[in-house]
Amino acid sequence: MDFKDYYKILEVEKTATAEEIKQSYRRLARQYHPDTNKSDPKAEEKFKDISEAYQVLSDAEKRRKYDNLGSSFNRHRQTGGSSENFDWSNWFDKAQQQSSRAKSTYQTVGDFFSSGGGVSDFFERIFGSGFSQKQGFSRTPIRGEDVEAEVEITLAEAFSGVTKLIQINGKKIEVKFKPGIADAQVLRLSGLGGAGKHGGEKGDLIVRVKVLEHNRVTRKNNDLYLEIPVDIFNAVLGGSTKIKTFGGMVKVNIPPESSSGKVLKLKGQGMPIYASNSEERGDLYVTLQIKSPKNLTDEEKELFEKLRELSKSKK
Repeated sequence: MDFKDYYKILEVEKTATAEEIKQSYRRLARQYHPDTNKSDPKAEEKFKDISEAYQVLSDAEKRRKYDNLGSSFNRHRQTGGSSENFDWSNWFDKAQQQSSRAKSTYQTVGDFFSSGGGVSDFFERIFGSGFSQKQGFSRTPIRGEDVEAEVEITLAEAFSGVTKLIQINGKKIEVKFKPGIADAQVLRLSGLGGAGKHGGEKGDLIVRVKVLEHNRVTRKNNDLYLEIPVDIFNAVLGGSTKIKTFGGMVKVNIPPESSSGKVLKLKGQGMPIYASNSEERGDLYVTLQIKSPKNLTDEEKELFEKLRELSKSKK
């Protein structure tokens, strides 16, 4: 039987405190747990050694016995001795010796490790078959996978907010989209994803929002942009018109002598500010498009001729 260096296995000094031993164990257990480490073929064996070492070094009584055994074994080696001629019997667990001839199925911790092998012969002979399962090869809870979904909504729905039903894993889930939600925005809904394993929590539902383009209105952040037709008379003389927006009808005042392409800013008539507790909104920018009159009467044509002559005389 060979002596096992538990301090070396846990990567701590012999003077390590209980907290340092626990921290190192947790780090190494995460690294080598067979449920999460699939790339290292020796991960399970390393995990068993780590659990075995922690079982001893985290128990004050076991650690004292182990340290005394280690000191005795080191003195033996310093005098030229080896594992083969060391008197291990002085250190064997008495209860283990008495029960070694009458082991039944699942009595030893070796049976606890489902893949076979169990704890080392060193541990079982020195410390007996008692092994805390919470330090052993238990199944680590694994969080469920996140589930992704894309939902299309109209710009009008993004303005007012909307509720959509999403079908995930055969279940319909109601998802609410607040006013002002943006294109490509991502919502994470906790616990609505895939089921966990070994008692692990559920994953999340990740919803990616796609806001469809509008045929007349353009959105830039929280501002909206819209082109409106204006007749030549209101453009020249000034006036007003009403336009339909996502928030209702809005009056637009047109300054005199407005040219085509002129942009008017309507403050607070844009998109709602997402997740804002107030009713704050972006702005609406209206671009005027001057429309020339059609199907003029002879009298109207004559009046326009007079206007043209007056314009020439001014120059």
